[in-house]
Amino acid sequence: MQKPPAVILAGGRSSRMGGGDKGLLPFGAGCLLTHVQARLAGQAGRVALNANGDPARFADLGLPVLPDSLPDQPGPLAGVLAALDWAAGLGAASVLTVAGDTPFLPPDLTARLSGVGGLALAASPDDRGVLRDHPTIGLWPTGLRHDLRDWLSAGQRRVRGFTQAHGATRVIWPAGFVDPFYNVNTPAQLDHARSILSRHDLP
Repeated sequence: MQKPPAVILAGGRSSRMGGGDKGLLPFGAGCLLTHVQARLAGQAGRVALNANGDPARFADLGLPVLPDSLPDQPGPLAGVLAALDWAAGLGAASVLTVAGDTPFLPPDLTARLSGVGGLALAASPDDRGVLRDHPTIGLWPTGLRHDLRDWLSAGQRRVRGFTQAHGATRVIWPAGFVDPFYNVNTPAQLDHARSILSRHDLP
């Protein structure tokens, strides 16, 4: 199976972290983004980063930086659109998107999402056993880019609204000792993620 290209979505404002580039915060031997990048190794073809502002601050990652094509940072779907347009330019049939604050992505992410066909999105149970969708982590057919551009141009912003309208399939992962889609939004969550990293050898 040819591995799809992947885009790490890091175009948000990180308001709950106090602003700035959350993905560049120290994590293990690198930063959050380098861990996400490492989790994609072997799972994706070419990898790019969706981020806004001066791309030079991400130079150490060695990735192409894709800004939102729409003004005013209208949310994660704008990053997905940038990913779809980039992947379509590569001639890819689909693109994998992941959030830039999810350092524990599973090693079978691409394989399982690819197995269902069409638009496939990740889900996992939270610490109470309640199933949570992760709509920015998924495999998107590049043919959806036209519908997504129209959706955003009409002022629609909800990721779930768009994915439901296009028949997304939910692919469920078990949580294990850590939710593979644990995302870091606050300083406390960053400390918790660092604690997990220090105590466990992750596959």
